[in-house]
Amino acid sequence: MGPPEAVLGVVFVSAIAYTIVSVTKLIVGRRGAQKLADPAAAVRLERLEHAVDAIALEVERISEGQRFATKLLSEQARQRTAGEQLPSRTPT
Repeated sequence: MGPPEAVLGVVFVSAIAYTIVSVTKLIVGRRGAQKLADPAAAVRLERLEHAVDAIALEVERISEGQRFATKLLSEQARQRTAGEQLPSRTPT
């Protein structure tokens, strides 16, 4: 997979996105019956849904980019260590 920091970052961002969606659903569920009769509220709700969807797509793009960068860095590190012996940094 990747370094633990990358995995934790993806989990953290996913948890935030899930929390936002859950809280939005909870708020809409409580106000749903009385507010959905108002056309302006329906328009606002639709804009909010589009915004949450856009955020979810951006989070996924960020996650994919982070996975790709991590993969490249780990491959470069493997090639560097396989091609040459790194000097020891222990004091003598």
